[in-house]
Amino acid sequence: MTAPAQRAPRGAYVNLILAALGFLLTAWAWGLISPLSAFYKQHLGLSSVQQSVLVAVPVLVGSLGRIPVGALTDLLGARVMLPALAFLTIIPVLLLTVAGDSYPAMLAVGFLLGVGGTPFAAAIPHGNGWFPPTKRGMALGVIGMGMGGTAIAALLTKPMREIGPNAQFYLCAVVLAVYGVVAWLVLRDPPGRTVPAEPFARRFTEAARQPMTWPLAALYAVTFGGYVSFAVYLVTYLQSQYGLEQGDASLKAAGFTLVAVLFRPPGGWLADRVGAAKVLSLCLAVLAMMAAWQSFAPPLYPWATITFLIMAAMLGSGAGAVFALLAQVVPRPKVGAVTGIVGATGGLGGFVPPLVMGAVYGATGRYTIGLLLLALVALAALAYIWTQRNRRPPVDATARSAAQPSQKTR
Repeated sequence: MTAPAQRAPRGAYVNLILAALGFLLTAWAWGLISPLSAFYKQHLGLSSVQQSVLVAVPVLVGSLGRIPVGALTDLLGARVMLPALAFLTIIPVLLLTVAGDSYPAMLAVGFLLGVGGTPFAAAIPHGNGWFPPTKRGMALGVIGMGMGGTAIAALLTKPMREIGPNAQFYLCAVVLAVYGVVAWLVLRDPPGRTVPAEPFARRFTEAARQPMTWPLAALYAVTFGGYVSFAVYLVTYLQSQYGLEQGDASLKAAGFTLVAVLFRPPGGWLADRVGAAKVLSLCLAVLAMMAAWQSFAPPLYPWATITFLIMAAMLGSGAGAVFALLAQVVPRPKVGAVTGIVGATGGLGGFVPPLVMGAVYGATGRYTIGLLLLALVALAALAYIWTQRNRRPPVDATARSAAQPSQKTR
């Protein structure tokens, strides 16, 4: 019989949906520049490297911003942070309507737009606090599906530009405002949430010293970082490698994103049941094979299409497995701070590859080296998991006790 501790409290699923929705909508804003990168390249006369930098700046800021946002979430709670971040994201979204004729202005707006990538560090500890350990993999996987917001940006780019060049920006701003009001009225902090008494520097240091923080960060840099890389650069890749026009490339990039986000909850669910190491090992092995195969630039139909969809599934499942593991091995009071570090590192994993791909393509006219590097990194992560397979990570005492079946007494 299931122990009472395994039941999610009343209101858990409403809060889960609102947290995931908040990340989805801010990620939509976070991804607004990427589908238009080819337009800005032509309009502003950018090089391949300048185009890559423009796409990567929001990723960098959104990644590093997760560290302070995670710490602030520990202090203020997601009930305050999620609506606040939604309101703040409206500012750079509206600035996009006036910045499109200047590359420095677009870089500055992209910097501010990075705010849209930070709510992940608020949503994760919120979901973690509402659910018992055996359900956290699923819950955090649902929140991770919020990255599907980048697919919304890609899907709406062409139809909204037919309405007007700034139509999507205005629509995104309005939706964020509505969400911010609803979240402020409906969101509630998890039962038993405690406010840390230690200053940020001490909490950050303690989080950084957790035994599993940096291994989790490295694994997330490969899985989530790989996903972010393709989410922001796949449109450019498809246009350069296969000569697709912007609308078609954006649609295919959106399909990649949707597959990745749909596979994230199953990745967390499987990690809860069969073990995160097994799920991650499979995902990394398949990812390495697919990246190596794609380095040969096979025909788009059907081989490259199938390859990218498989890669999306592996990256999404792997990212879900990493956070299922995080929920098991990190003490609950430190989840926000550790999430900030892991999420930041994962985002940084998505910042570097677009720059590398742009530089490689600019120098060689091909993407072979960049894709082979992805395969090597995936194999290195797989090798690390195998070297650690006989070592059990320290498990949160709360999670351990809650996961144990109830004992019958006489």
